[in-house]
Amino acid sequence: MSEGLPKMSVAETLAEQIVALEPGALSDITTRKCEALLIDVAGLCVTARNEDYVRSALDGCDDDGVCTAVGHRRTLTAAGAAFVNGTAAHGEDFDDTFEGGPVHAGAVVVPAVLAACERYSLDGRMALIGFAVGTEVLCRLSLVVPKAVHRAGFHPTAIFGVMGAAAGVGAALGLNARQIVDALGIAGSMAGGIIEYLAEGAWTKWMHAGWAAQSGLRAALLARSGFVGPRTVFEGIHGLFHGFARTTQGDYRALTDDFGSRWVTDTLAFKPYPCGTMAQPYIDCARRLAARGIKPDDVTEIVCEVAEGTVHRLWEPLAAKQLPPNGYAAKFAVPYLLAAGFVHGGVGLGAFTDSAIRDPRVLELAAKVTFVIDPQNPYPKSYTGHIKATLKDGSSVEERQPHLRGGAQEPLTRQDVVDKFVLNVAHGGWTKAQADAALKLMAGLFDSPVDLSSLRG
Repeated sequence: MSEGLPKMSVAETLAEQIVALEPGALSDITTRKCEALLIDVAGLCVTARNEDYVRSALDGCDDDGVCTAVGHRRTLTAAGAAFVNGTAAHGEDFDDTFEGGPVHAGAVVVPAVLAACERYSLDGRMALIGFAVGTEVLCRLSLVVPKAVHRAGFHPTAIFGVMGAAAGVGAALGLNARQIVDALGIAGSMAGGIIEYLAEGAWTKWMHAGWAAQSGLRAALLARSGFVGPRTVFEGIHGLFHGFARTTQGDYRALTDDFGSRWVTDTLAFKPYPCGTMAQPYIDCARRLAARGIKPDDVTEIVCEVAEGTVHRLWEPLAAKQLPPNGYAAKFAVPYLLAAGFVHGGVGLGAFTDSAIRDPRVLELAAKVTFVIDPQNPYPKSYTGHIKATLKDGSSVEERQPHLRGGAQEPLTRQDVVDKFVLNVAHGGWTKAQADAALKLMAGLFDSPVDLSSLRG
């Protein structure tokens, strides 16, 4: 041990906690959450399978193998499958979210762990522990220095995702503590993901989940083969948080305290709408406002109270959020999303086509939407919504929502998740028979060797 280094690093503490876990140690709640996560991710892969960015991701892989790219007949290496599935699962911005982050765990961890289990013929019980460990690590890392990674210009899902994937795959493969430390250390040098995609709606955000999944898988395999990584990868003076959060002074207890006895994974949220997470309570508020009988033409102005931390992604520049330049930009434009929910009674996958984002009724209402910063807003601990509409007669009406529907305070039911899966795979062109076969496979996946054949084609 080098002089001056701590006796036990954060990664070493975490690794000891991971190897102490047994699949049977997971609570029923955590197990059910992992089951729902699998269903949700699989549906998202299918719904996006014919999109240009997924076809490009698949065509860009020249490494055929035995692993499943969900929704496709072609099979890939484990790394290739992790990349394509992660990219597809994150691409429509319909994947799960952790409210304290914000980060998206399923699109990273599930593809990485499934690929490892399929490639190395692992039992479904190991997939379960891999899902739980990877998700837990990814989500807890986002709590160490909240909001700092975003402020520094990086995508938290990309940065923390590679660490979560490495931990999840390491747990599924049964790596020892030293190997998990090495996997995390190696993964730190694979982390990356700038948020410049916001400028023009480029495709790079979507591949962040896939790249993190692939990189975390590779990091775990390298560690299993003896490759050495830095054990102070988190808190070191040149560690992960120094590089991507501009500080090493984080609350590392958020990562390791009560790990394995309390699961933040249990609070993971599933999205009702395929768009930016923090926008979703505003859509719900708009729908309730319309349900009160108010018409778009009745409204002269809508003012929303918002969290300061969401402004640069969801509200500014305001003109571009009222009139988004393309469908992808519209997913992160609250004025447009709010107006679409108000006019159409909801926001679905069809709200982001070229014709949908030019709907004159929606754009006319979106132009009336503005915001004020609420300094007391609890973001990122909670995602809230607020609308105050001034009407032509001079009166005003207001709607508030204190939490994200689909999150810890108002979770979707298992049937809701299944219904979302059915709608998603139908959108991706699957038949009812294919959907039923996939649901049957996933219902028993944790109780048998991992076989993903029903998720192909």
